[in-house]
This record gives sequence, C-alpha cells and structure tokens, in this order.
Amino acid sequence: MTDRALANAAEERYPTLGLTRVTERAAVAAARLRGRGDEMAADQAAVDAMRAELDLLHIRGRVVIGEGERGAAPLLFVGDEVGAGAGPEVDLAVAALEGSTLCARDMPGAISVVALAPRGALLSAPDVYMDKIAIGPGFPPGVVDLDRDPGENIAALAAARGVTAQEVTVCILDRPRHAELIAKCRKAGARVRLISDGDVAGVIFTAEPHETGVDMYLGRGGASEGVLAAGALRCVGGQMQGRLVLDTPEKIALAEKMGVANPRRKYDIAALASAETLVVATGVTRGPLLAGVSFLHDMIETESIVYHPAGGTVRRIRAQRRASEFEN
Repeated sequence: MTDRALANAAEERYPTLGLTRVTERAAVAAARLRGRGDEMAADQAAVDAMRAELDLLHIRGRVVIGEGERGAAPLLFVGDEVGAGAGPEVDLAVAALEGSTLCARDMPGAISVVALAPRGALLSAPDVYMDKIAIGPGFPPGVVDLDRDPGENIAALAAARGVTAQEVTVCILDRPRHAELIAKCRKAGARVRLISDGDVAGVIFTAEPHETGVDMYLGRGGASEGVLAAGALRCVGGQMQGRLVLDTPEKIALAEKMGVANPRRKYDIAALASAETLVVATGVTRGPLLAGVSFLHDMIETESIVYHPAGGTVRRIRAQRRASEFEN
C-alpha cells in the first residue's frame, strides 16, 4: 500500500487527520509569504493549497462558507464541490487564511481554519456583517444576550464567574464602528482587548479563557466568520448569538435568496451550527491561540487545534514533517 493510500485509509477512520492535513497545507503555503506585504498572494497560496488537499479527502463536500460567491472566487467559492467524490456528503466552512493582513505584516494571530458538518447543518450566511456575542463553556443558558447593553452582559458574566467586572476581558475588533461599544465596556469596568484582524480567532478565544485571557467577544464582524467560530464553540459548550446586518434592500434580497426568511432573526449557536461540527485550525503566525509555522533546516513544524464533537474533545497537534512533503 502506498503512503497516500495509507493516509486515505487513516482519514476514512479518523477524519481529524485528513482535515488537519488540509489546514496544515494552507498554513504552510501562506507562511511562506509572511511579512512580504502582499495579502492577495498569501491568501491565494493558502486557497490553492487547501483546495488541492481537500480534493484528496474521501468526502463529497460542498462549500457553504468560502472565499466568496460563485464567479467572484476561482476556488472554494460558495457551492464549490470538493473531495474525492466518495464517502459521506458534508458541508464545509473554510477560511484558508484568516487574517491575511496579519500574515502580510507578519503580525500575531493569522490562522487557517476549516469546519466540517453534516449536509445542511451550517448556516449558509450571505457575505455581510454579523453582530455577535460569545462566551466560553461552563455558564447557564442565557447568562448573556445580544440585545442587552454591554454593561449588563459584563455584569452578568462577572456574577456567573464570581468575580468583579474588572476581572472580565472583552475582545473587540479595533474598528471605528466599535468606538461606542469599546467605551461602554470600559465604563462597565471591563478590560478590552483590541484585535486588528482575525474575527474567527477572536470568538474562539472565549473557548479557552485560561489560555487566551478572553472571557467575552463582542462586536460586528463577518457573518461567515461567525459560522466558522460557532462550530468550535458548540463543541466545547460555549454560547454565541449573532444577527445578520441587513441594512440595504440589496442585502435583504441576497439573504432571502439564501433562505433567510426573517432579516432580524437572532441566531443562537444551535442555529449557526445545528449539528455536531468538526473544526480544525492551524497557526500561520504565532498568536494567543496557536504557534505559527516554523521553517527548520529540513523540517516544517506546525501547531493545530482540533475541536471534535465526540465528547467535546479539544486536541492540540504539534507536528514536524519533512519540508519535501510540502513541495507538491
């Protein structure tokens, strides 16, 4: 049996291995362009590598969250069919390079991430913004709510943790649109961690507050990134709510075309990822969640995190592989 045949056999039994290879390939391809200042080139390299590896998996996959609408992206567009054409029918949400600006500037936090779920389980979100709130596991349902004032949510989370508001850290994208939100969080006494990019990672930070120091995610970011992150939070028992920002007739029409009947609907985590979802992320640049790709003398080292729905398992995979394996 060839090496690839052995890998295929392992992937059929342990889909985590195959999906990790997908994000590793994309992360390494992007990491080769770290600090080069070319976001588009880094993103395209990651997309090409991810698509090629996905086509080796024994799945009949459909991209529901990808690089854009059909016709707007050559690969991994919404509706793109991936996989070897055998095996289970699944849906995928992908971000071949989450944080292309971070990669281009060699700044912390760029990752490659993919989520795999049963057909129809992931919200097929249009390419619009989403208002989001997320917290990690271990809290009663409804402890926070998207429709409450930020100060109320901070106070409620602090009470649930048994600490003061001053001990709560809220992660928010550093954008002008969030100036009022940031001010409200600070007025409530919370610490605010601003991130320049990386909406998926920002939400996932809440899954491991003991590692990342982030207790809550708040703010407006990409809807597709929200769906990706929801799969990971669902695995560990976290909570998340999101509402699509449909503020023009064109966006409302696009959402209706994709099956969104109520433009004001508040989606909970079960609506964003309605079935058990496998999520894998690999670091491109070093950050709070993952180490970045390391290019050694003749080896390449990667670190990945796997959110597996079986038992809410979270695994970290640190791998060293011969550099020659990434040349094809």
